[in-house]
Amino acid sequence: MKRIAILGSTGSIGRSTLSVVESYPNLFQVSTLAAGNNAELVFKQAVRWKPRVLSMAKEQDAATLRAKLRSAGLSEIEVVDGAPGTVRVATHPEVDFVVSAIVGVSGLEATYEAVRAGKTVGLANKECLVVAGELITAEARKQGKPLLPIDSEHNAVHQCLRGGRMDEVERIWLTASGGPFLKTPKSEFALITVQQALNHPTWKMGKRITIDSATLMNKGFEVIEACRLFHVPPDRVQVVVHPQSTIHSLVEFVDGSILAQISVTDMRLPILYALTYPDRIPSELRFSISDLRHLDFCPPDMAKFPCLALAYEAAEVGGAKTIALNAADEIAVAAFLEEQIGFEDIPRIIEETMAATPAGHLESIQKVLALDTEARLLASEIVRQKRQKRSPIRAIS
Repeated sequence: MKRIAILGSTGSIGRSTLSVVESYPNLFQVSTLAAGNNAELVFKQAVRWKPRVLSMAKEQDAATLRAKLRSAGLSEIEVVDGAPGTVRVATHPEVDFVVSAIVGVSGLEATYEAVRAGKTVGLANKECLVVAGELITAEARKQGKPLLPIDSEHNAVHQCLRGGRMDEVERIWLTASGGPFLKTPKSEFALITVQQALNHPTWKMGKRITIDSATLMNKGFEVIEACRLFHVPPDRVQVVVHPQSTIHSLVEFVDGSILAQISVTDMRLPILYALTYPDRIPSELRFSISDLRHLDFCPPDMAKFPCLALAYEAAEVGGAKTIALNAADEIAVAAFLEEQIGFEDIPRIIEETMAATPAGHLESIQKVLALDTEARLLASEIVRQKRQKRSPIRAIS
């Protein structure tokens, strides 16, 4: 019986993980949960799974949940809060496997401490590896524990790599859907609205990641993740646009062989793979081979989507540059969603923030968080300046 901690239990990955656990009650047990502010769903999860420890983002929400659990006769569930509470959930002595699925840097410290505590970690949080990948992967090697990717692209790469040794790998290919503006002329980008950017053609995701997919920044983050997870330089990680999203990623070997991973577009499959690695167990998540009738591939347009080029630049330098990349993107995307800036301002804000951030080595998670705060303040000031200059835009047809 594998005992699981879920960081981000009320999010999409968290809920999918609980669905997997429910399908295999003889294999998995929920030990601890960390959630955000969705008090109603957290209470339902607590009643259903009865975790040993449950953490909320805010102290007030934790107090309210504690009272509700007491009234429901579940006072034995320990309720904690904040960053220390999330760390407690991730490092609990009864936990074997930690699913890291908190969006943003909020889950960074807990993920790092889970690795330090010798837990096996399944990563669904891009930001952890983008901003502190060097520290996390070094600690995982020290502990002799695997970091298992849950992101569909990196999970696909992980599966393909089982077909050969790392010294036999020529390059890693990450597939991208291309987002909603794959065929939109660059000349119309200034007219893109929030509603249009949120209309992803393939996936239903949270707002930030949907905008990141529209700018291809999401794929840029995945390039950095791949460099960290698989210990390869950026020039050996290539992005290819594949609108059907049928092939999740590919690995090319030195002899010219290419292995591709194909499966249903359901996050329960990579979650199940990570939870059961190195074994595979039967599931009902089947892919119809007839869906392979039509597959398109083309290179990404770096000039049209400069966020991807900025991510490659940050990956080359590493350290503080990747922190600035992520922080500025989060600030810029939030400002775009609030219609304070235009779509084309997103890469400009990121570029200016990166340029103003000195390259630096990361000594600790505390240093990472401090640099993250500095980059956010800088990006926020750049947003303020652009907001003052902005004029209303009309939507593209």
